[in-house]
Amino acid sequence: MQYLIDGYNVTHSDPATRSCTLEEQREALVARLAARGADLLGRGPITVVFDGVAGGMTEAGRGQVVVRYAHRPETADDLIVRLVASGETTVVTDDNGLAARARVRSAVIVPSASCFEQASTRKVTGRRYRAASAGLPPGAAQITAELKKLWLEDGE
Repeated sequence: MQYLIDGYNVTHSDPATRSCTLEEQREALVARLAARGADLLGRGPITVVFDGVAGGMTEAGRGQVVVRYAHRPETADDLIVRLVASGETTVVTDDNGLAARARVRSAVIVPSASCFEQASTRKVTGRRYRAASAGLPPGAAQITAELKKLWLEDGE
């Protein structure tokens, strides 16, 4: 599965990046996807598409993430639609017009929030999360149980 990300649609929707400069938005999104793209979206190549040209470049990237810039008169939406491979592409956007155009080409559409740091589309079934994966120290469950016991006994 390939993932095509509507870059500014995601960064303008994300509370963590919407107030940043465009350069900071691009950098934050690409860095996040390079580090956690498989956790947030799933396995497969990730291409982030932005309108405009950054420093004269048409393509850049970091790690497994490719960054493409649309050239006028082509928009980022046009480029995303052109890159859709029927039945093998997920487009990440909240743009209804882009979503409709990509669906015609058999793309799967997922919301922009899929790329937010707090998002996780991967579900763990049949097992519990390890405390360390959530940033909790060893023994956290025992500490929590002891605190609940203290608080509940004090409240009675």
